[in-house]
Amino acid sequence: MRKLQVLAGVAGAAMMTAAGQAGAQEATALDEIVVTAQKRAENLQDVPVSVTALTADQLKDQRVGDVLALSGLSPGLQIKTDDNAANPRIFIRGIGVNDFNPSTASAVGVYVDGVYVASPLAQMSGFYDLQQVEVLRGPQGTLYGRNTTGGAINVTTKKPSATPEGDLAVDYGRFNSLNVQGGFGGPIADTLAFRIAGLYDKSDGYTLNRLTGNKGNDADRKAVRGALRWTPDDKLTVDVSASYSKSSGGSILTYNRSLVAQTAEAASTADPDPTFGYIFCKPAYYTSGQCTNVAGYANTSTNKYQGDYRFEGKDIVKLFGATSAISYDFGGVTLYSITGYQRAKRDDYEETDANPISIFDARYIAQQDTTSQEFRLQSNGATALRWVAGLYGARDNLDNDSHYNVLEALRVPDPVNNPTGMDPANSVGVFGWPLHQKTTSYAAFGQVDYDLTPKLTLTGGLRWSQDKKTFHYVSDVDYGLLTLFEYDNQKTFSSISGRVGLRYAINDDANVYATYNRGTKSGGFFSGQTTDPDDLGPYRDETVNAYEVGAKSEFLDRRLRVNVSAFYYDYKDLQVYTVIQRNGLPVQLFTNASKARVYGGEAEIEARPMAGLSLTLGASLLSAEYKDFQSLGEDYSGNTLPSAPKTSLNGAARYEHPVGAGKLISQLDFTYRGKVYYDTANTERLSDKARAYVNGQVGWAFADGRYELGVWGKNLADTTNISDITPIAAFGFDVFSMGPPRTYGLYLRARY
Repeated sequence: MRKLQVLAGVAGAAMMTAAGQAGAQEATALDEIVVTAQKRAENLQDVPVSVTALTADQLKDQRVGDVLALSGLSPGLQIKTDDNAANPRIFIRGIGVNDFNPSTASAVGVYVDGVYVASPLAQMSGFYDLQQVEVLRGPQGTLYGRNTTGGAINVTTKKPSATPEGDLAVDYGRFNSLNVQGGFGGPIADTLAFRIAGLYDKSDGYTLNRLTGNKGNDADRKAVRGALRWTPDDKLTVDVSASYSKSSGGSILTYNRSLVAQTAEAASTADPDPTFGYIFCKPAYYTSGQCTNVAGYANTSTNKYQGDYRFEGKDIVKLFGATSAISYDFGGVTLYSITGYQRAKRDDYEETDANPISIFDARYIAQQDTTSQEFRLQSNGATALRWVAGLYGARDNLDNDSHYNVLEALRVPDPVNNPTGMDPANSVGVFGWPLHQKTTSYAAFGQVDYDLTPKLTLTGGLRWSQDKKTFHYVSDVDYGLLTLFEYDNQKTFSSISGRVGLRYAINDDANVYATYNRGTKSGGFFSGQTTDPDDLGPYRDETVNAYEVGAKSEFLDRRLRVNVSAFYYDYKDLQVYTVIQRNGLPVQLFTNASKARVYGGEAEIEARPMAGLSLTLGASLLSAEYKDFQSLGEDYSGNTLPSAPKTSLNGAARYEHPVGAGKLISQLDFTYRGKVYYDTANTERLSDKARAYVNGQVGWAFADGRYELGVWGKNLADTTNISDITPIAAFGFDVFSMGPPRTYGLYLRARY
């Protein structure tokens, strides 16, 4: 925390000095940021929660096309994926879930227009026509409920307006990428307004298949959303919307790293590894040709954007959503009703092994339907007592029919006794796991803010939640020719979460706060592939006791804003995803760690030291470790949690200067994260060193800002962009999921 205080102090002092020197240049005050982190519109500076708010313009200028692109833009926020169209794995302050299976909820809740996006299949849908994105750091169990032990991401779309308006954004760039998004709307009648928005996002891809010459990791996304707002009087507001999107780009193509040493020179040890039965390769020899996978394939290329792929699959995700938000102002209180429906369907045919020999490929087929309803009654106005109370219910149905095709190259069909050539005892076959899970959820919650004095406010909140899960699972081989086992179970998970806090207003521009939050993440059943019913659980609720202190302040006539916080988390039964080897197969496990401890500090600084110049800086220092965690004979105590860098930074400098009949707009922004581990065991080869990514754009706005055109670039230094490293050591290789290399292009903005 001391390092963070020094960093914030130095950065703040530098900005204050610059602001003082530039006073004569009439720097304008920072914009007031309004957030809904506490289910009501409030000034960000008055909310005793660590929140980062990103406006629609900031999202466009930093080319945030989906939730994955938010990674690094808020202190302590890291997001990765091993898919091109689904299953983002979101970590805030080191808290998240590595599991990609569809029944496993994230520890960071994603909300769109107040509706919880339950399915990870739907959480990578394209961002378009947005008003704002808020990143809430820390447990949000009182007002947001289950599965927010890490935090929450609030996405707010643009609403219909009584004034005719429209906007268009077009980006064209490297890899023949084209992103077009926009919206238009206005009044239909005196009390009724509409808005229609759409997205078209396509690219040829940035990974080369050396066998065919084709490009992979391509994108093909289309989406449309329609919204209506009815305001018959000043008391009733009805917002309804429906959206549809389809992503039909390529399935992920990864980079294959060979692990099996074939020569004494390349061998890292004298004897074979007792778990895997071969000698691991020395890191310096991975691409030497002296290391292969178990089938003898050697990848000799260091280019992580190339590979020898047997096929180029498709990752098809179709999403439909509908939302109704109704509010009625009774005078002293307002009643809210938020209704949501979501359907997500996915069919992903993935060349998992990234080599020309058929060792391992996957077909992920899933459908998830969720219906939810929230009623909320809350007080109006800036009275001494402010409160909110609500009820929540949801029903979720998940169907999965996925399978792994394992060691197809070793099949030996016998037309009489074994026509398919499957050999489950030696891990040869198509291993499927059709399942159905039904979840019924209920919750009741409330929060009170009471001004003990004009400067001191006490906050208290409580939430009761219950999830009833019914689970049916089948483990089979070769599409049901052989059933290994069937499993049926149901369990109800109930929990209490809450919040207590104090906020003290030092003056109109500065306040300090201290909070305690208890958060929970619902237990459940593991939904990945297994041949052992004991792996399915159920696993227990995850709970966290979180303590945070912070300060929010503005200086120099609101030209400098400095927000800092420090936190300490005590976790019990932290839910953990690991991969082990069993009977020659890589096997996924989802279990509870005994304990984990997380602590650190954060700072966010924003300044306008002179007219036209805006500066932002975010910083995070983090320690996140398992405590007393043993699993299957392995001791992970003291290990760092995955995707939990000790240091992360983000910042931006934006300058607008009048030129002729318009103005020149330039922006440079960056993110930095320290070393990260991608697995629970902190295996060195499954880690990545510190990385920094720099982006920028230069444009010219004219016609009173209605049009803007320019050039842009992302990852300008072409820094190696590793999203994740997945071990498939049972078959002698690792695979790297790669984010895009350097990209650049032209952009156009228009609005009326």
